[in-house]
Amino acid sequence: MNEQPAAAPGPVARLIEEFHKLPGVGPKSAQRLTYYLLRMPAAEARALAEAILDVKERITFCSVCQNVTDTNPCRICDSDRRERTMICVVEEPMDILAVERSRSYRGLYHVLHGAISPMDGIGPEELKIEELLARLRTNEATEVILATNPNLEGEATAMYLTRLLRPLGLRITRLARGLPVGGDLEYADDVTLTRAMEGRQEVHD
Repeated sequence: MNEQPAAAPGPVARLIEEFHKLPGVGPKSAQRLTYYLLRMPAAEARALAEAILDVKERITFCSVCQNVTDTNPCRICDSDRRERTMICVVEEPMDILAVERSRSYRGLYHVLHGAISPMDGIGPEELKIEELLARLRTNEATEVILATNPNLEGEATAMYLTRLLRPLGLRITRLARGLPVGGDLEYADDVTLTRAMEGRQEVHD
């Protein structure tokens, strides 16, 4: 009679399963992370757990730009040093970090929290588009910079937003093509982002 393969202890199996739910973490990576944590000193493991709980308990969405923040409004929206006539629309909060690293932009932001992707069941109603429209109707912005990623979903989202925003009489621009087609904003280097921001182009129907 053949022996069954030994199963991981319950808590270990559960942690592997939870890691496997994270984006980009396959079964092998989930196992490696779990066994790395098992070897980690208890104090470090506790610090990691507390950091995760702290993020979940203290971080919320900015009521103005929808960025993640521990203050409301966020520090960028609340700053009197930002240019308030420009709003840069990005897909994810990570994209703001990328643009800020380039030091090429001093305006405000709006985070959509995704891009239109019918294949993934994501339509305009799943994004923070209504919040953007409400904001643009009541603030002093004169230019909207569409900084969605230069891939199929990002382009579809930019085209959809252009059609929605055109009746508002705003200047609508798109980042220049210094960004690689198919790439994500968060992975672009500072020089590329700076050139893309400086060379942004007006969007036409």
